Amino acid sequence: MAENQEEPSDTQNGEEQPENAEKPEEKKKELEKLPPFEIVRGERFPAFFFKFQFRNVEYSSGRNKTFLCYVVEIQGKEPGSFQGYLEDEHAAAHAEDAFFNNILPTCDPNLRYNVTWYVSSSPCVPCADRIAQVLQKNKNLRLSILVSRLFMWEEPEMQAALKKLKASGCKLKIMKPQDFEYIWQNFAEQEEGEAKAFEPWEDIQENFLYYEEKLSEVLH
Repeated sequence: MAENQEEPSDTQNGEEQPENAEKPEEKKKELEKLPPFEIVRGERFPAFFFKFQFRNVEYSSGRNKTFLCYVVEIQGKEPGSFQGYLEDEHAAAHAEDAFFNNILPTCDPNLRYNVTWYVSSSPCVPCADRIAQVLQKNKNLRLSILVSRLFMWEEPEMQAALKKLKASGCKLKIMKPQDFEYIWQNFAEQEEGEAKAFEPWEDIQENFLYYEEKLSEVLH
């Protein structure tokens, strides 16, 4: 279930890179000039992001972003719904925090909100705390979080945060193959504008069962 990624080599096909190739120290200086990563939001994201970021591998090497797809259902005199996605870089604000800051900053006490998240990995400790605080403050908000992978679930602090989420009323689940298909159909941007059938990866069911067992061990 682990994925191995090779570090890029300084040579290609046994030949050294040309002299005008960018040197490591020059690349480092250029990266330092880049602005901090910001939250990206929209309705659909490229299919190749889905295939890499949402894959439910055990070791998530290289997956340094969080993709959060949301569906918000509002119940009241004029019921409605909307959906979209948020993408973050861990160097900046996290997608979970951005949802409450930008997508649903306030909850009308006269309305009921049923929110479902499909997230590439489970929340970190600070985000889990923020989620629990929001749910405790807004009793008319119901949140279900379906995650592809568990983030640092072996750590006692993280386990305590996940238990806190459950205690706050949040429904935390591991994505089944059908959930990945739902994301593919509703949030992934198909190549050339053509809707293509979801193609599950070889170990999708095995990895789902693995994470489901681990989550059960943590929460019970």
